[in-house]
Amino acid sequence: CQFWAFQKTFEFVVSMMLNRELHLLLSGNISIPASPKRRPKDQKHSATQFSSVQWMHLAVVACGDRLLETLNMLKSAVLFSNKKLKFHIFAEDSLKPEFEKKLEEWPTSFSKKFEYNVYPISFSVGNAEEWRKLFKPCAAQRLFLPMILKDVDSLLYVDTDILFLRPIDDIWDFLRTFNATQLAAMAPEHEIPKIGWYSRFARHPYYGTTGVNSGVMLMNLTRIRNTQFKNNLIPTGLKWEEMLYPLYQKYKNYITWGDQDLLNIIFYFNPECLFLFPCQWNYRPDHCMYGSNCKGAEEEGISILHGNRGVYHDDKQPTFKALYEVIRDFSFEDNLFQSMYYPLQSKFLNTVHTLCGRIPQVFLKQIERTMSKVSEKHVIFNVGANFRL
Repeated sequence: CQFWAFQKTFEFVVSMMLNRELHLLLSGNISIPASPKRRPKDQKHSATQFSSVQWMHLAVVACGDRLLETLNMLKSAVLFSNKKLKFHIFAEDSLKPEFEKKLEEWPTSFSKKFEYNVYPISFSVGNAEEWRKLFKPCAAQRLFLPMILKDVDSLLYVDTDILFLRPIDDIWDFLRTFNATQLAAMAPEHEIPKIGWYSRFARHPYYGTTGVNSGVMLMNLTRIRNTQFKNNLIPTGLKWEEMLYPLYQKYKNYITWGDQDLLNIIFYFNPECLFLFPCQWNYRPDHCMYGSNCKGAEEEGISILHGNRGVYHDDKQPTFKALYEVIRDFSFEDNLFQSMYYPLQSKFLNTVHTLCGRIPQVFLKQIERTMSKVSEKHVIFNVGANFRL
């Protein structure tokens, strides 16, 4: 009942917003903005176009069949962000023209919010083939971002199966809360040690009581490059790039989750360097498939959805799949409530037989709040200073 009351309330609010816009439009007090022109296909983003703007840097590594999943992640980032974004896309050579083609097709009203670069996969230390096959194809590339992106101070790395349900600006603000020693932020791998993977099965050191999940990782790259890390290889500290391959060689027969395990080992020896995100910033099926165990999401809603275990593409967790599909199918310049939020509510009605589907408010709370803010900004912009909601 609460769910349906929630839906009807927002239907009424949006209806009132749209009706008042329409009334002003018909009375001649509001003008329709000209349709945005598409950027010419051969026009690339200029590196100096927004030189005075404070950028938010977002990195992702995409190999194999992850093109469409990555584009959906980038789409969710652009839809809701406030400040401008720089995408650092690391991909196999065969995917580069596909990324360029798809991103150049996005309407100007959204493509003006970001710039992008597509980089080849490269590993600066150790055996490249070993790194390439460490876990999922090319996933170890994230370990080398501090060495490759030498001119970038801070960066948000995410896996391809991430969806943003609120502005990236909000997670970017965590950089300001780092203390003097913290240089990266991740969320716990699990909230309950007795059912966590690391606490039950790990054969190597890991951070804290449940380990950390590297699918969402906020990094101060400058600090990472300048820090001497404690380790169990030599008595003195090692630079990041000096430490990676020796650590891999020492633990390669004991790690299961590849680069994530290496990050857990590093922060086991350097816990003062890590800031812990609350679980709602990296919400995975594990947080609801055995019963709801992310209190932050229950109170505030999910901020970042992480569809690991391939749940966007099978029927094991239909709630996650529903969110993926409505963002994928959303046409950039449609009405957010009519073309995304209401279809999402409808899809959720078919997921109530699952444990994750029984808590729709957890999935809806932040994205509804974000959509309301985006819609409000859009209405105020179009109506003008003389009209207030």
